[in-house]
Amino acid sequence: MKYLNEGQFEKENVFGKGAPNDAYARYFIGRSYLNPLTAPEAGILLSNVTFEPGCRNNWHIHRAQSGGGQIIICTAGEGWYQEEGKPAVSLVPGTVIAIGANVKHWHGAKADSWFSHIAMEVPGEGASTEWLEPVDDQAYEKLERRA
Repeated sequence: MKYLNEGQFEKENVFGKGAPNDAYARYFIGRSYLNPLTAPEAGILLSNVTFEPGCRNNWHIHRAQSGGGQIIICTAGEGWYQEEGKPAVSLVPGTVIAIGANVKHWHGAKADSWFSHIAMEVPGEGASTEWLEPVDDQAYEKLERRA
C-alpha cells in the first residue's frame, strides 16, 4: 500500500523510522532514516531503513571475496529494487530480495510513497560497500510512469 502521508505510514512502519541517515546522506537522492535493530557486537547488522517519497540510494555494490551481499525485507510502503542490466522490481511489504556479493544495484521509495525495509548485511570475507553514481532521474521517472 502506498503512503504519501507520513503519519499514516508511521502506523504501518512497525520497526520505526529512526534518526536521519546523515552519515550516508551523500549516497542518497532525498531523505532517508536509519533505525539500527542490532548492536554491532551481534555479528550481523540489521537496520530498518526508511525512505521518504522519491528517495533512493545510489547504485552500489556489496563487495566480498567470499560470502557477503545484502538481504532486504520490505516492511511498509512501496519501493523499487534494480540490478544493473535487469528490469526494476516493485517492492511491497513481504517482498524479500537476496542480493549476492559483487552485484551492482540500487533500491528506494516510489515517488508517491514512503517506503521501509530491513537491511541485513551478509557477513563475508573482505566485505565492504562500494558507493557509485546516483540513479539517473530520467530512468527513475520512467519507472514511475510504469508503476
